[in-house]
Amino acid sequence: MSVARRASSTARRSLLTATAAGTLLGALWFVPSANATQEAAVINERTPTTTTAADEAPTRELADTGSPNTTPYIIGGTTMLGLGAAFVAYSIRREQEDYA
Repeated sequence: MSVARRASSTARRSLLTATAAGTLLGALWFVPSANATQEAAVINERTPTTTTAADEAPTRELADTGSPNTTPYIIGGTTMLGLGAAFVAYSIRREQEDYA
């Protein structure tokens, strides 16, 4: 492989890496931040004034706590992890082909 072709390939990989990093940082900008505190008005609205047998049950479902649905985040995260692993595998395979 000529030096010029190898330099062009390296420049292309650097550009691809920079683009992927920029895309990842841009996507992370939109990830919601975790906030463990609530306003007093919201807490008072959710606090029951009377207790019933159902409120004293030892196990409660996730839906009863008012937690957000995390399914899209799990699917998206798994997809992005798989895509990243595929890029790494592809990069390693390409690098081995260059030296073969």
